Amino acid sequence: MAQQASRRDFLRSVGIAGGAGVMYSAMGALGLAPVPDVRAEEYRAPQRGDFALTGRSGKKVLILGGGIAGLATAYELGKAGYDCRILEAKDRPGGRNWTVRGGTTLTDLDGRTQTASFSKGQYMNAGPARLPQSHVTLEYCRELGVPLEVFTNQNANAYIYHENSAALAGEAIRWRTAKADVYGYVSELLAKATDRGALDKELTADDKERLIAFLRNFGAIKGKADGYAYAGTDRRGYSAEPGAAFEEGTVLGPVPSMADVIASGVGQRFSFELGYDQAMLMFQPVGGMDAIPYALAKAIGQDRITYGAKALEVNDLQDGAEVTYEDAQGRTRTQRADFVVAAVPPMIMARLRHNLGADITAALKYAVPTPVGKIGLEYRSRWWETDEHIYGGITPTDMDLATIWYPSYGYQGRRGTLIGYYNFGANAIAYSDLPHAERLERAVSRGVKIHGDKYRTELDKSFSVAWHRTPHIEAGWVGWPSQTGPEYALLNKPAGHVYFAGDWLSHVIAWQHGAFTSARKVVTDIHERVMAA
Repeated sequence: MAQQASRRDFLRSVGIAGGAGVMYSAMGALGLAPVPDVRAEEYRAPQRGDFALTGRSGKKVLILGGGIAGLATAYELGKAGYDCRILEAKDRPGGRNWTVRGGTTLTDLDGRTQTASFSKGQYMNAGPARLPQSHVTLEYCRELGVPLEVFTNQNANAYIYHENSAALAGEAIRWRTAKADVYGYVSELLAKATDRGALDKELTADDKERLIAFLRNFGAIKGKADGYAYAGTDRRGYSAEPGAAFEEGTVLGPVPSMADVIASGVGQRFSFELGYDQAMLMFQPVGGMDAIPYALAKAIGQDRITYGAKALEVNDLQDGAEVTYEDAQGRTRTQRADFVVAAVPPMIMARLRHNLGADITAALKYAVPTPVGKIGLEYRSRWWETDEHIYGGITPTDMDLATIWYPSYGYQGRRGTLIGYYNFGANAIAYSDLPHAERLERAVSRGVKIHGDKYRTELDKSFSVAWHRTPHIEAGWVGWPSQTGPEYALLNKPAGHVYFAGDWLSHVIAWQHGAFTSARKVVTDIHERVMAA
């Protein structure tokens, strides 16, 4: 009764202070009233019918950049009949969505060139490589007919490898083993604390009983008579697998001490799989991530994309905007349009000549480029599957290679290509400073510590990418010191007839979802402006 009275008093106070609407929301939070499902307004693509009864028609739009944001802008505006043209500096669509196959050539900004020699059917996604279920990218895959397959982002058979930890350093520990030990010991500690009354102020007697029951199950710990001790179970894995007849299997052991497990730091890795954008299941296009930009380019019309077009200048005009660029033959050309959408990295846009104002240049320079590197390693055999039973997934490390990714395609095939490093910041710069052969040697020397000599002896081909040294890209992504300041706000508005789009103008930076949603925003802004004119 006292609890009900205090709840009534609380709601009465809320109602007096905030009115009926606020009180109703508070009741919903307490489970006393239904709460409406509030969602963001659904995106509505422009349609040709929007112009039918108004006498208006689609305008001409010139788009700088044939990455995901630029392609999506042209694709969506094209649905309503806008005349969209894309100027792309590279010889392919996709921008950072880039799949490297045999024959792919890259010349870094420092002039060093490499050509991939991957075998037929082998590839590496040099940029984006995984698709969360919640991302709008999957909607475009469905709409464009891009087939998908599962990308194994987290695998219990992958490893965690720390060589600089206070304990268990230099040991390749299976993800499942590390998780069993961390969860076991944490459960032991919490069960003991609960049983000894440490949580009496927070929990009733029934709550304590339920919590201990949960912990015994969650951590596979013993009962009260055994002090809720964690001693390891088959969750850790087996050194000898169970089999036929009398082969009951041998549970992996011995179990490290609680102090060693804590000091090893392996538990810090598990938050990765809890990340909203990282949780399984995840997906990838069959045959390579670039299936998405190529499908977009086909839907837009290849004749509407000019490759090898390097933008030089952008000017806002009284009745539109114009772009001056150098074409693939080295000739300088100028095109005019009703609107221009700049869907290129901000630091590159900042270097172009323009009349958009010094504040625009400053805002573009405010974004901070992030160095990112990757290397693809093709092996003559899929030893990680045959010898170590790893089918996809990622091994995190505290070494400068950061992570090793095992391929989520071609299972049980003859060959396979894994990602030998995917690193950022100072580590990415350190690798990119090296010639390609030395990048490879450095990556392999680290991988041998985890997988042994076969990591070197079975290696056949490689290709490395330093995004911050890649022409017309110059970063894996950018970050903002603040997305609540005037710089970010300024670039989310048009500068006259010039708009900006890209994942960097979203809160999902470094994901294609951010590029798609930014493009949708710009498409909506342009279409509403045209319809209101």
